[in-house]
Order: sequence, then C-alpha cells, then structure tokens
Amino acid sequence: MATNTSRPPAIGHNGGPPLDPEASWKSYVWRKAHKEAWKTPPREIALRRLARAEELGMTYKEYTLEILERGRYL
Repeated sequence: MATNTSRPPAIGHNGGPPLDPEASWKSYVWRKAHKEAWKTPPREIALRRLARAEELGMTYKEYTLEILERGRYL
C-alpha cells in the first residue's frame, strides 16, 4: 500500500495557486495605468482623433491604440 506524502491543504485554503505578493502589486499598477491610458479624452481631442482615423481607414480605437503604442500621432 502506497503512502500519501502530500499534505492536505490547510484550513481555509481554497485549492487555488499560491498568491505572489509582487504579482498582485504589478497587476494593480497595470490595471491602474491601463484605465488611465484609455480614459475618455476631452471632446475636441476625441473628435480630432476620430476624423484622422476615418481619413486613414481605421477605427477610433485602432487609431488611439497606435498613439498609445508609438507615442506619436500618425
């Protein structure tokens, strides 16, 4: 008869992966930066981006993503 060498989870453990304190901080910072980058710009800027995106044959979201990725306007 084989013996079970692994211990059962401690009381209160939900069986999920162990939490990494650094990962949760990085995740928080990433979510905060993502939210800040995609917040709605002032009306004039949004209309200007929309017009330029239509000129280039892109959607507003695609055009904004290009600005965020490259850091410059197309």
